[in-house]
Amino acid sequence: MPKNLKICFLLILMNHAGTASGQKSDKDLPPLLQKAAEEIIAGKYLNAFLDILHFQGTNVWTTDMPKKIMAYFHAQNVMFTISSLQMSIKNYLENLLYQPKQLLSDFQQINHQQFQTAVKYLFRSKKNRFELGNIVLDLDRIRERIFQSPGGNRTLFLVTLEKCFPALSSMECVAILSQVLRVSSVSYLQPDVIRSLPKDLPQDTFRNLSAVFKDLYDKTTANAQRTLYDWMKQILQKSYITNELNDSTSWVSAENLWILGRYMVHLPLEEIMKINLNEMRLFISYDNATKQLDTVYDITPELAQAFLERINSSGFDLRNTSTIYRLGLLVCFYDNMEQMDAIVARVLLHQMMKCNQLRGFQADVYKLKAQLLDIAMQNQTLNDTLGSLSDAVVGLTSSQLDSLSPEAVHNAISTLNQVSGWAKSQIMVLSSKYLTYEKVLSFYNISQMGALVTGISTQSFYNMNPKELSQVIRGTLSQYASDLSPAQQQGILTKMLASRDLSSAVTDIQGAFFKEVCLSDLWKETGFNSSIVKEKELRTSQALFLYELLSKKTTAPADLLSIGQLVKGVTCQQIERMSTDSFLNNFRFFEQNLQLLSPYQVNCLAWKFWKASNTSIPPFLLSVLPAQYLESISGTSCVPFLISLGKTELELMIVNSHKKNTVLQKNGSISDEYDVDILGNLICHLPPAIIRDGISLRAMAIALHQFRFCRQLSHEQKTEIKYKLTELYGIPKNWTAQTTQDIGPFVALLSKDELTVLAEKFPNTILQIAKMAQPASLPEEFLSAIFESIRNSSTSIRASDPTTDCTGITAPSSDEIIKLAEANAFWTVQELQCLDTDTFTKNVEFLATVMSFNRSQLIVLKEKAKQVWGALPGWKSYHIISLGRIALALNESEIEALDLSSIDTVAALSQQTEWTLVQAKSILQGFLEDSGQTVHGLKSFDLAGLGANLCALNTTDIKTIKTTEFSAVIARVGLLPCSTPVLEEFKKVAESVFGIAAEWNSSIIHEIGTIAAGLNEKEFKALDKDVMPYFQPAAIRHIPDEVFKELSPEQIANLGLENAAMVTESQRNHLNALQLQSLQLALDGARTSVQDTQTSASIIQSTHTPASNGAHFSSGFSIWLCALYILCPTY
Repeated sequence: MPKNLKICFLLILMNHAGTASGQKSDKDLPPLLQKAAEEIIAGKYLNAFLDILHFQGTNVWTTDMPKKIMAYFHAQNVMFTISSLQMSIKNYLENLLYQPKQLLSDFQQINHQQFQTAVKYLFRSKKNRFELGNIVLDLDRIRERIFQSPGGNRTLFLVTLEKCFPALSSMECVAILSQVLRVSSVSYLQPDVIRSLPKDLPQDTFRNLSAVFKDLYDKTTANAQRTLYDWMKQILQKSYITNELNDSTSWVSAENLWILGRYMVHLPLEEIMKINLNEMRLFISYDNATKQLDTVYDITPELAQAFLERINSSGFDLRNTSTIYRLGLLVCFYDNMEQMDAIVARVLLHQMMKCNQLRGFQADVYKLKAQLLDIAMQNQTLNDTLGSLSDAVVGLTSSQLDSLSPEAVHNAISTLNQVSGWAKSQIMVLSSKYLTYEKVLSFYNISQMGALVTGISTQSFYNMNPKELSQVIRGTLSQYASDLSPAQQQGILTKMLASRDLSSAVTDIQGAFFKEVCLSDLWKETGFNSSIVKEKELRTSQALFLYELLSKKTTAPADLLSIGQLVKGVTCQQIERMSTDSFLNNFRFFEQNLQLLSPYQVNCLAWKFWKASNTSIPPFLLSVLPAQYLESISGTSCVPFLISLGKTELELMIVNSHKKNTVLQKNGSISDEYDVDILGNLICHLPPAIIRDGISLRAMAIALHQFRFCRQLSHEQKTEIKYKLTELYGIPKNWTAQTTQDIGPFVALLSKDELTVLAEKFPNTILQIAKMAQPASLPEEFLSAIFESIRNSSTSIRASDPTTDCTGITAPSSDEIIKLAEANAFWTVQELQCLDTDTFTKNVEFLATVMSFNRSQLIVLKEKAKQVWGALPGWKSYHIISLGRIALALNESEIEALDLSSIDTVAALSQQTEWTLVQAKSILQGFLEDSGQTVHGLKSFDLAGLGANLCALNTTDIKTIKTTEFSAVIARVGLLPCSTPVLEEFKKVAESVFGIAAEWNSSIIHEIGTIAAGLNEKEFKALDKDVMPYFQPAAIRHIPDEVFKELSPEQIANLGLENAAMVTESQRNHLNALQLQSLQLALDGARTSVQDTQTSASIIQSTHTPASNGAHFSSGFSIWLCALYILCPTY
């Protein structure tokens, strides 16, 4: 422990001790305080502090106590000065928090009484202040800092686990452990820690502790879950053996099943089959059995069916409705289908609505629902049974749903509105049917629809009564706003704004809908106040305008900054204009909304903070400043610096890849879990060399859990992680199911042979890993291994297309298609061609989402659709929408043959981003012709629905777009990656909205997005340099090289970090030396001139760091110098 610790305790003891007399005898000192004084002299400072706390809590602390203590020290020839003590108290407290390993070591040396005292003040005491004379300790603050400090709460957990049971009553220990676990990371529950749990606990204590672990089940790793099960089993088995009255062959009694809770899924199959039937009957009779069985999300079909068999054998009739209600998630694997009647099938279907919570096996559930659906509909029509089929209706094809009567849909709406998992085409069919019956679209009707509300046509929304519509967007629609198409959102907004005064409309437009309000409409309303903006999501362009407008109406920045979304609109100039006091007082609002700020804003905040108070600048701001500013961090400041950065997203702070690589260039050593705690999110940016050589296996076991949450690991990082996995767990063929599950997405890094072994051993685990990953992130070898595993293990009955020569070709089955997901890309063209009609019809929506299908596969699926649905002119909207990516195979003439009269159909097609220009022109022309419109007649919601197809407009047609309609969706048009001639023409239309381009301000530049890339050389030169950071990054990439080179050095230097990082290699090659220097300034987050960047860096001491007394870094910009200092053992 540092010398500071000793000093601090003395300071606490020495209140009023400056005049202490050395004449006092140690006989005057109470024994406990004498013991504390001796502990201080021996260096056992924590022991001493806890003894003093205990003494103060059980005795009267008289004013002469400090004098007596000082007299004892003087008698022992131990001398201190008051000034040295006072200077060191703050540093001591910080050092204590930032050295959790030392804190652990000291805690391990305390005795039972001292531990009880520590527990009292950390967990049980309501006292928030501790006073010794005029020395006051903020106990609440100490508790908060320990729990928030990486490693601090790990220390508390380990110490509590080690010291608690011998020192306190068992029940107290359970309460304390529960509290520690709930406020800290459950990742501390590692298998080796769990194995150290006591196995001789009293029964009540064991039950309570087991209940804590049951509550934390989902937060623990698979290996920890298994180890906890083993710990519980040992105690339960021991209890069973000692009970002489037991005559069962299995220790798994009804009570033990209840104690196990969700851990019952770890019971081996043979143990389940040995459960005494009386115990099973008793368990199922428990009122809470259903609740428990509703939570066994990770149960396997084999275990579920074993439980079902024992339940059936115990005397419960599995065909009985009351029994079915008790089965929980076991119903998802019901397998007794013989001679089942329709009523039982419907009850099972109703109970199976919860099966989507299962971890895997959804293909099995889908298959079972299909079988039950057939039984439930025996001798009845779909119209008659629709309302009793629960969520099995999701398995009906769009064509089946289209055959329903409007009345049947209306009568079943209370069931249909609770169903999740609908495809867009199904939603459109059912919505249309429901509204056909209702005839008038009203607030009440929409409130009955649930998720089906997203199938209402754009035109229907536009035709609604405005008053009803304003109620709808505050109610049902607010829940599903993100699922509405751009056309639907714009149709709703257009009607809202056109039917009433702007002020009233804006007040009613809540949440995400407000983001669709165009900037030009906001300009029309000058009566805004800050209350109107609350509870609304803002685009950056809206925030820029509103913050500027509202700041003129208030002198208190806190009034605006406290409205989180408005921080998006604070410019660098506005930050600079804040007084130092105002900035420091309001900085917390920026810090609280860091995720809303752009990298440029963060850089502006960093410079302002450096200027206002460079000795207290937060580390995350320091990291975005140029290299030389980090050189002032001394070794002792590294821990808080790393901890602060570890709590942020470094990729949001530093967008320049070159600068980030510089940050990550040094080596270091990560030896244990405490080092991992300190790094936090920084672990995602560890250089490959450190992952390879610098992480110990002990630390890697903890780090692996953290790596799983990293969003942008490089190929090189992943490669090193792969090698570490083998070191840590051995060769993959020896991995357990739990290890495979814990490794998660990193399984995809293995070789094809290794993956094949795992896919055969643990098929569901591998399928779940694939399901949770983004399709684009899955390596081909991983998908190939899944495909081969499913094909080789499949027992499905496959039907082939009888109209095609499919001799010797095995066509895909429904079961395989559902399981394979993205791995469906490995079907050959011939196999896809041999799909039978029924399989294709049921699974077209699944196949439509496969991102890896090549053009040949898409073409054969398109041809299959033509074969199944007939000629293209006869296709309905839901046919077209259900195609998804398959629609990309449509050629120009096929697109022309489709009925594209509905903007909702076109909006669905526009969601695909891989259309060629020829296809886009065909879609655009098809919509105009089929809807009987001209470009001049397009409404704003038509423009929104057309999306990227607008890039196919010719310059003549663009001139005819109505300014009012274009202005309403200009922000959406600004997201499109159109060609330069099209952007130039859109820019001209934008000028008719916002005035001449040379006078555009920051909010306009940001509003129009890529359209800004259509400015010519003269217009760019005329732009104020201060608007340059407000170009959207995508716009920078679209600026032609010959135009970009005309930007002045000042304009380039003011691009901001994010925009500077978007400059293409081609654009860079056209710049001169001065322009390149300016670009580098922008990338570095420097001031806009070289002179400004030459500020000499002074000593930086974070407000969260102890005083610096170590040597400065000699050179270089590297967070890993800090990491190297702190992660290598130095104490």
